[in-house]
Amino acid sequence: MQLIMLDATFSVVKLPPTEEMPTWAGRGEFLSITYTSEELSIVCASSCVPDHIRINVEQDWKCMKVEGVLDFGLTGILASLANPLADHQISIFAISTFNTDYLLVKRHAVEKAISVLENAGHTFI
Repeated sequence: MQLIMLDATFSVVKLPPTEEMPTWAGRGEFLSITYTSEELSIVCASSCVPDHIRINVEQDWKCMKVEGVLDFGLTGILASLANPLADHQISIFAISTFNTDYLLVKRHAVEKAISVLENAGHTFI
C-alpha cells in the first residue's frame, strides 16, 4: 500500500456536544469533525487551534494518508497498517473518509512508524 505523510502537525480537540462547529478549525490539507451525543471531536492543523483552548487537546500528531480511492468492498486495509504498529507499541488515531483512510501517530514515533510500515511492505511516496 502506498502512503503519503502530510506536512502539517495536527491536534485532536474534544469539545462539548453542545458547542457550535468552530470556525477556527480551518481547512488546510486535512480536517475531520465528528459529532456524537457525547462530544464534538476535531482533528485539524495545530496552528489552527486557538491559544485559549488548553484542556481536552492532544497535540503533536502527524498524519499518514492511504494513497488512492479505496473500494468499500476492500477488507483489512486498516488492519494491515494498525497491526504492525500495535506490535511495536505505536499508538494510532485512525480516521476513515469516503475515499480513503488516515492514520495519525505521535510526532515522536513517526520515524519508527515509517520503518515498521515499510518493513510490513508499505511504501511512502
